[in-house]
Amino acid sequence: MLGRCDLRNTVHMSTERPSAEMIAACWTSAGDVRPDANPAVSPVPISERIDAVAAAGFAGMGIVAADLAAVDDEIGLPALAAMLDRSGLKYVEIELLEKWWIPRGHEGHTYDTRDLLFRAADALGPTHIKIGSENGAPRDLEPYTEALLELTRDAVSHGTRIAIEPMPFSIVSTVPIGAELARATGHSGCGVIVDAWHVFRAGTSLDELRSALTPDVVFGIELDDADDAIVGTLFEDTMNNRRLCGDGSFDLAGLVGVVRDIGYTGTWGIEILSTEFRTSPLDQSLPKAIASARALVDTTP
Repeated sequence: MLGRCDLRNTVHMSTERPSAEMIAACWTSAGDVRPDANPAVSPVPISERIDAVAAAGFAGMGIVAADLAAVDDEIGLPALAAMLDRSGLKYVEIELLEKWWIPRGHEGHTYDTRDLLFRAADALGPTHIKIGSENGAPRDLEPYTEALLELTRDAVSHGTRIAIEPMPFSIVSTVPIGAELARATGHSGCGVIVDAWHVFRAGTSLDELRSALTPDVVFGIELDDADDAIVGTLFEDTMNNRRLCGDGSFDLAGLVGVVRDIGYTGTWGIEILSTEFRTSPLDQSLPKAIASARALVDTTP
């Protein structure tokens, strides 16, 4: 089954670089809500978000599970699909599934979210479903491989893929570890998201990134920037202090160069979470976000 975009954000090898397509990751358009809110539902109506994302020049957007649940209750997922179709947006990403290895019915299981995301996949045709893991120290991930393979097979049966987002405060703590876990499934429908924040805050070097990645395993890139110093805990810092591309200390040009060198030619996500950004009107914040990312991506060899 093919969804919204038959390309599925897959990698295309070409002698000419296509125009970069930008994705507004879910929190970039969510307005004044943090990911750890309960529930983490955007205060901005979904129709206004879609219109603002399209007007700013993005090619797609991300939508988090809490918003999908609210939309499902209020207007239904088919109505959301129709909005996206009318907007002209080519791509949609959905997220976030954690603790996906816990069997249905067992304490801590997340099958309610899994079921919602698969229903959303049927309606929206996302490029991928983004998954995390759980907060905690890194551990042996070999026991998780079979559950991840099962999840990936289920995602493919719903016409989409699974993209692991490694986070330095979680058990899948670095992009190289995430890429190794994705490859361990032996399934092409499982890959990773390379988020600049999680690369540099995890202390992953560009050489380590280059050694770990191949184009088939990279399902998306997310760009953002940061100051040198971490403010508060690493988790608090990631929630409140991200900066627009070029306004911080990350070697973003180096990261873009590395992923291009390994053969990535897919979309470029922008994920800005900050106290200042989330309180700005979307018609101001989204154009700034995409302009900062384009200035980076379009000028980096």
